Amino acid sequence: MAAKTKELIKGTFLRLLDQMPLSKITVRAIVEECGINRNSFYYHFQDIPSLLEELIQDSCEKIISDFPTIDSLEQCIDATVAFARKNRRAVLHMFNSTSREIYERYLLKACENAVRTYYDTALSGYAVSPEDRAIIITHYKCLMFGYIVNWLENGMSGDFDASFHRMCQLGQGQVEELISRAGADYAALQGNT
Repeated sequence: MAAKTKELIKGTFLRLLDQMPLSKITVRAIVEECGINRNSFYYHFQDIPSLLEELIQDSCEKIISDFPTIDSLEQCIDATVAFARKNRRAVLHMFNSTSREIYERYLLKACENAVRTYYDTALSGYAVSPEDRAIIITHYKCLMFGYIVNWLENGMSGDFDASFHRMCQLGQGQVEELISRAGADYAALQGNT
């Protein structure tokens, strides 16, 4: 029963977040909408920011579990923005709130996971140093994060998919070139030791 109540609270909060800015949502509004008492809310959550953080963390974990393999940068971005597309207004309300950093922290984590999964899925055959692997993953994580934040700052307007896919077309082969260079450097280092 407790797990159902917790999920009810999260679902209600997400619905309210779709309807109004985060700053307008109160514990009272959530419990009235759920038909529960305040004690039930506080049994599960310390406050609204802790509820928001768990909701975002859940969505991040879902992205990670839904995409165990990723074959392209395009699929990386699709995986990372799936929650935002499905919950557009709610995400914009989170992003434009004083709790924006919570959303950004988990977005960065989702970007890193997507790029790491892509690297491990599509590029695992290349031998590069752990340091270069980390640099390449960080580079593409930051690229994706910046692209998504820019889209959110513009109210999710414009054809994000077309723009990102075009950027991937223009940069086609860059990932492989970076890894090839890193691999050549690593092989040379290995040959000298």
